[in-house]
Amino acid sequence: MATATIFEAKTNLSALIKKVQNGEVVTITTGRAKTPVARIMPIVPVEKKRLGIIETPGFVLDPGFFDPLPEEELRLWNGEDE
Repeated sequence: MATATIFEAKTNLSALIKKVQNGEVVTITTGRAKTPVARIMPIVPVEKKRLGIIETPGFVLDPGFFDPLPEEELRLWNGEDE
């Protein structure tokens, strides 16, 4: 795991990002004690799903989404049994 002070991170951001792209985690520190304050880590890509024409990353429909509604719920939707 690489570490960098805030100043080093500002100065060498591109190099730190390349390390992150290679799977490394970078810890950003501050002060003389070099106290950790932040981490830069790779983002796990989220598989994109399509719902109609809209691309929604990470959106997954429940397997029963297209199943017919139960009769009782259909009656309520139709304004019956109120």
